[in-house]
Amino acid sequence: MSNWVAKRFWTDVNVVEQEGGFAVQLDTRPVKTPAKAPLVVPSREMGEAVAEEWRAVVEKIDPSVMSFTRSANAAIDKVSVQFNEVAEMLAAYGGSDLLCYRADSPQKLVARQANGWDPLIDWADKIFGGRLVPTQGIMPITQNETALEALTTPLFSASPFELAALHDLIAMSGSLVIALAVTQRRLTASDAWDLSRIDEKWQEEQWGVDDDATQVAEIKRTAFFHAADFYQMANIDARR
Repeated sequence: MSNWVAKRFWTDVNVVEQEGGFAVQLDTRPVKTPAKAPLVVPSREMGEAVAEEWRAVVEKIDPSVMSFTRSANAAIDKVSVQFNEVAEMLAAYGGSDLLCYRADSPQKLVARQANGWDPLIDWADKIFGGRLVPTQGIMPITQNETALEALTTPLFSASPFELAALHDLIAMSGSLVIALAVTQRRLTASDAWDLSRIDEKWQEEQWGVDDDATQVAEIKRTAFFHAADFYQMANIDARR
């Protein structure tokens, strides 16, 4: 197996506006994705975030610490070429949204879930015209198809960059509604994350903190916050 690692070869990193968005150049060479497509992003702010990661390279290129570059690569190489498949996969979360599956006891947990999640279900119905129905327990229930269609329409109208961010917001929280609330600025990323962790927080209060679980949760939390930032940088309409 080869131990070859790409190393820094450039002096300057610049963001250049061009047709279709903003490109990042290493000296005069454009950054490309792993699939060799031009890395062109929809906003200058995102371009600068990507550029800053390349400026921070000291010697060896380490993609694991270049989150904006990775997300842009995913939007271009993966999401854009299978957009409908990704959107349909994420739409399926609406039918099993975290906010709909409630505890039947103890009463304090029941109340905590209701206080945190009911206002979001009401908000989603008001904004998108789709009301999800909560249930107690883990047995799956069938949501109204019209409601699901209304809530999933934003997925299919998103750009590939927005959908790449939505992928992580939905997958990390387990909730389509929470993800939409972040993209619509109904919730901050911090508040959204806390609302997605009501059950886990309750378990910690009852049984104590599990160090391994806490470490995994922190990795997911960081990814969730990054996805929220990436979405806002990608959302051209909101920036006009």
